[in-house]
Amino acid sequence: MRAAVLHCTCPDVATAERIATALVEERLAACVQQLPGLRSTYRWEERVETAEEVLLLIKTADDRIPAAIARVQAMHPYDVPELLVLEVRDGAPAYLDWVHAQSRPDA
Repeated sequence: MRAAVLHCTCPDVATAERIATALVEERLAACVQQLPGLRSTYRWEERVETAEEVLLLIKTADDRIPAAIARVQAMHPYDVPELLVLEVRDGAPAYLDWVHAQSRPDA
């Protein structure tokens, strides 16, 4: 069983909460942590921008990644939402089993 953490930023707490809740309710993720207070600096449309954001750390089974990404993209207000997949190489077996079990559509 393999797992992944999806890294996604949101423009505000309400968006982060809506996406996190949907992913867990729809069993696309076992857990989503919300880290408010993130300050991002980035280039967008030829300008350097700075924004306050909320970081989501989305824990899911590797075979649920495509569906989780599609769901986030459908719900996200950004034209190009940040979605990075961080592969989990190892971890506590019981926790990884839990992530896999909670990410099952048929559970």
